[in-house]
Amino acid sequence: MKLLTPDPGLLLWTLIAFLIVFFILKSMAWPAIIKGLKDRETSIEDAIATAEKVKAEMAALKNENETLMAQAREERATMIKETKEQTSKMISEAKDKAKSEYDRIVAEAQVAITQQKNAALTDVKNQVGALVIEVSEKILRRELSDKTEQEKYINQLAEGVKLN
Repeated sequence: MKLLTPDPGLLLWTLIAFLIVFFILKSMAWPAIIKGLKDRETSIEDAIATAEKVKAEMAALKNENETLMAQAREERATMIKETKEQTSKMISEAKDKAKSEYDRIVAEAQVAITQQKNAALTDVKNQVGALVIEVSEKILRRELSDKTEQEKYINQLAEGVKLN
């Protein structure tokens, strides 16, 4: 039981040694420890403040980025709309130009056909006139006394003439 009840002298010396160690630690080690803890607390607070600031900046950048994306989408839609309008306008202009060119070519062709037709009719008339003159000359050269013979001769000549 002696182990459970310490000697009063040992208790006194242990108390004195504890107080000496306590005062040495209080005067030399604790200020450094407390200063280190305060420095660490300050650095943690600064890190938290910086993180909050960065978080706020990131949120602002995200909002700005979303705004820019919305503007870009609107510009893209506007550009696509303008491009479609220009394309349809160009197609319409090309169709109108092709139609006017078609109408011009058809009109020129009709004029050319009319001119060729008139030229052909004139040529046919000239040939018919020449044939009439030739037939008339042949009739006049031949002196026929009878009218029936004249008609017979004219019919014979008409059958002999071939029109091209």
